[in-house]
Amino acid sequence: MNDLLKFITCGSVDDGKSTLIGHMLYDAKLLFADQENSLILDSKVGSRGGEIDYSLLLDGLMAEREQGITIDVAYRYFNTENRSFIVADTPGHEEYTRNMAVGASFADLAIILVDASKGLLTQTRRHARICALMGIRHFVFAVNKMDLVSYEKDVFSKIEIDIKRLMVEFSIDSLGILPVSATEGDNVTKYSNNMLWYKGKTLLNYLENIDVSKKNIEDGFLMPVQRVCRPNADFRGFQGQIMQGELHVDDEVCVYPSKEIARVSKLFLMDKEVNEAFEGQAITVSLDKEVDISRGCILASGNNITSSRLFRADLLWMDDDALIEGRNYLVKIGTKSVPATVLKIHNKIDVNTGEKKIAGKGYKNEILSCDISLSEKVVVDSFDNCQCLGRFILIDRITNMTSACGVIEYSLRRADNLTWQNMDVTRETRAGQKNQEPKTLWFTGLSGSGKSTVANAVEKRLVSLGKHTMLLDGDNVRMGLNRNLGFTETDRVENIRRIAEVAKLMNDAGLIVLVSVISPFSSDRANAREIIGEDFVEIYVSTPLEVCEARDVKGLYEKARKGEIPNFTGVSSKYEVPKDAEMEIDTSKISLEDAVESIIQRLEI
Repeated sequence: MNDLLKFITCGSVDDGKSTLIGHMLYDAKLLFADQENSLILDSKVGSRGGEIDYSLLLDGLMAEREQGITIDVAYRYFNTENRSFIVADTPGHEEYTRNMAVGASFADLAIILVDASKGLLTQTRRHARICALMGIRHFVFAVNKMDLVSYEKDVFSKIEIDIKRLMVEFSIDSLGILPVSATEGDNVTKYSNNMLWYKGKTLLNYLENIDVSKKNIEDGFLMPVQRVCRPNADFRGFQGQIMQGELHVDDEVCVYPSKEIARVSKLFLMDKEVNEAFEGQAITVSLDKEVDISRGCILASGNNITSSRLFRADLLWMDDDALIEGRNYLVKIGTKSVPATVLKIHNKIDVNTGEKKIAGKGYKNEILSCDISLSEKVVVDSFDNCQCLGRFILIDRITNMTSACGVIEYSLRRADNLTWQNMDVTRETRAGQKNQEPKTLWFTGLSGSGKSTVANAVEKRLVSLGKHTMLLDGDNVRMGLNRNLGFTETDRVENIRRIAEVAKLMNDAGLIVLVSVISPFSSDRANAREIIGEDFVEIYVSTPLEVCEARDVKGLYEKARKGEIPNFTGVSSKYEVPKDAEMEIDTSKISLEDAVESIIQRLEI
């Protein structure tokens, strides 16, 4: 075997992941002389009483060495006579599960360590499930620290049974279970004299000989377009990495989602023109005719590719904030990024038993089954059919942090049964009839800040100017359209979404819409902006909390302070201050007349 093996080491905290790989590199003579000398010197001030601490080869961060744990993913590249390897040594601590998932996304094989003195732990089971979720089909369980249990065969046999019970529910291609001692080197690169009852391979020998080549479930050529190359007016190329199959000059390819057909006129590998290219290569493709192609499009042939805007997915939630139904994110599939909404959380998976439990929210490090809706149709596939079109990440639109990674189970057909119906009387016709430009003025702020008062006064001024308006007050809408919603975080998300959709419809009718609603969460206001589009004007009524509470027109703050109103914004529930509002008005510093005048001037009416 001389092909490349990409593998990950994972498991619970202090199971010996870094020590195992470090000992493997040391015993296999895969270190430079200066690395070996540095390891010996560093070990003298380490935690092993001067004996070599092999984990120091992988734990490179100062914080890792101080705490004796892995925090970030450490990648190592090494070769033996039989094979080349890339290993990702990942954290075991629950706090850094997202780092472990990143490592799993690149690997073909997972080595999961189990402490022989402790057996399978919750984090061990979680890592196994995450590896399976990320598409790893080859597993090796290294039952480590056999020296701490006197190399007893019965201890290993019991853990071996537990491992097989855990893995029976996953779709895997191979499973190896080996007894080892990472610190002493037993069965790492050499057979152990302490475990003569073990007749299998050493860990290194197992890795050198395991066949991880993919089964032929992915046929045809497929390349997501990452970049359009236009160095001059005479050349237009499309760059990306071939995810499956191969491509030749004069091959016919289909462009998705437009489904236009073209032929390959030229192929470039780096700066060299070639006649063919293969899976894994980054190439530039030139076609024989002009086709509308941009980043996120797919070039393919010989595939049964479909587009969808709604799918069922399993995901690992990695954000500190809970996942709420109705919340809006960016989803990245291949090279395509579009707004997306988590419509429904069906259940979560118990990491110990695999049992599915009904869940209304998702919390950090939970594995969840969800329905996700996209703002437009995107080329997708089930993960089992095509990994590159079946995996995705969710990105928080406010912080740009990765909130989740997941895989697509299947597209939901109901999304394909709906088609937007174009009308003869257009939005522009209705707006022209009213001689105005439709807008949504979104007033946000604490209760008592003066939102409704300002919005009401602005509407009166607009009407006096002959404009056609509609004011959507938060309380009024809750007494009608949204009376079935409460004040939980999930209900608040849905409340804002519905109001935004209504405002958009009214904009389509040619109206100027004024919305007065607390809308405390930045992500929900961003979702409203996405729904309404360029007509959205955010006005932050920034009156301080102490002023709002002093006014307390409705007596709500007093009730909230007494605990009579749960989840009250400003008291028991947070308000996230807008950072990019088009306007800001503090009603404690500006008169109502001046506030109205400034808004009218902003609208240029």
